[in-house]
This record gives sequence, C-alpha cells and structure tokens, in this order.
Amino acid sequence: MFRSFAVIAVSVAVLACAGRAAAQACCAGAAAVTPGRLAIHEDALVGLQLRVANAFGSFAPDGRYRGAEGGTTEWNFGQDLFAALRVMPRGQLALLVPAVQTYRRTGRSEFGGGLGDVNFSGRYDFVLAGASRYIPGVGVLAGVTFPTGTSVEAAERPLATDATGVGAFQANVGVAVEQTVGPWLFGVTGLLAKRTSRGAGSTRTTPGTQWTFLAATAYTFPQDAALALLVSYAVEGAPEVAGQVRSALVRRLPRFGLAGIYPITDQWRLQGGLFLMPPISHLGRNTPSYADVVFTLIRSWS
Repeated sequence: MFRSFAVIAVSVAVLACAGRAAAQACCAGAAAVTPGRLAIHEDALVGLQLRVANAFGSFAPDGRYRGAEGGTTEWNFGQDLFAALRVMPRGQLALLVPAVQTYRRTGRSEFGGGLGDVNFSGRYDFVLAGASRYIPGVGVLAGVTFPTGTSVEAAERPLATDATGVGAFQANVGVAVEQTVGPWLFGVTGLLAKRTSRGAGSTRTTPGTQWTFLAATAYTFPQDAALALLVSYAVEGAPEVAGQVRSALVRRLPRFGLAGIYPITDQWRLQGGLFLMPPISHLGRNTPSYADVVFTLIRSWS
C-alpha cells in the first residue's frame, strides 16, 4: 500500500502502520472467506469443518420456488478434514476429504452416508492484496475433484441417502481479485468448472459447464478477529443425457452467507458461518433451497 508523505520521518511511521493494517485485513479477512487458505505468515494448516444443512424447499425448472411438502424432511451433515501446505512464497496446495450423511423422510425415513468426493487444489498469488494502493491482489486457482463418493445412480438405498458424490471427475480454474482498504478486504472470484460424464449402464449424463461468481467483503477487528459477508451465484449449463441436450435441466444456485473468524491463540482459530439459498422465485433453478451452519477448527504452523 502506497501513500503520499509530507516528510521522511512521518512517511516511515505511516508506511509501517499501513503495512500492518493491510497484512491484518488480508490474513484474517481472507481466512474468514476461505477457511482452508493459508495466511501470509503461515506455512501449513490442518482443520476440521462440521456442517449441518436443512432443505426447506426447492426451485422448479421454471424458477418458481416451492416449499417442502408436509411430512417431508431432509437434513444434510458433513465432516470435512482439510490441510494446506505452502510450496513457494506465493503458492499453496490444499487437500479436502469430506464425509457426508443425509437424513431424508418422505413417508418413510432413512439415514445414510459415507465418504464424499475428495478435492485437491492449488493457489498462486501473482500480486498480494494491499501490496499496492492502486493495483489489487491477483491470484489464480485450480483444482480437481475425484469421484470417491457414491453417485445418485450408484446409490442402493430407496431414498438415496447413501449418495455422497456426483460420480464424476471435476476440474476447475479461476481468478481471484482482492484489495485491502484499512481494516476492510474486498474480493471477487470467478470459477469455471467442468465435469466428466457419469451414469449407470448405457445411460450417460454429461453435466453442463458451471460458472461461479463470488463476491465478498470482510472487516478485521483488533486481535485478528474478522467478519465477512459473501454472495455467490453459480450457473450450470444444460446437461447431455443419453446423447440429448436437456435445456430444461439448466441450474442456477444463489447463496448468501455471513462468516467469521476468532483466533484462540497464534496457532489455533475458530471459524463459523451461516449460509442461505433464499426462497425467492427465479433466483434459483433445478436445485433444493438450503440453510446451513458451518463450524471450523484450524491449527496452523508458521
């Protein structure tokens, strides 16, 4: 972060304070937005994330929202183990191993779960947020998700509660742009994801390309606590089912969230968040509407 200075003595003091503020906002604010991301001073971390979500409705193919019918219930649970490692001054790698469970009731009740789809990802920051007053931080992201979970087509239980994954490889690339202004962090991220075909027997489904846009702003308090507001919107193109493009199955997935981080010590921190897919017609399409709560415990090394 660069400033105009009146005299050399004052400039040195202002530059030192500005550098600390930018580093604080970038570290705590970015971590509030992305739990598995290493802060500037960290070399490695491991974490456990617990999730619980309730599906209270769904969006129809025409975008109309419909609440869940009486007597139907769906709860989703998750436990994600993740780790990140710095492999170069501005580059890091991360691994996420999820466990997924579902409780579903539609006349009968059923509970099932298992290992989800494992994800391996990387990030490289060409420019760090706050390094310049006028040039924002720019990072590139890439990752692959492996079909280690059970797809809906391969599920064996009547209500498919043992389905824990999408049943296909997924590759994604993206660009993140961030900047700090005092204790504030502002960021936007764009992601492009493509999955391989999946299915059972001779019937194959090739999901459409998915684009995701994420905007976030975070405020960092003293002692590196932070609060972040997030908005994301994903658009998935029409899939190809048995060789036919099904335009009625395009998906729209809106999500709003409030997340926070609280440092327990220099090595341990707690994070949490509340997320909602709003029950507003035409915001979503071909997707359930969820409200979920996330808690995360992280241990880091510098």
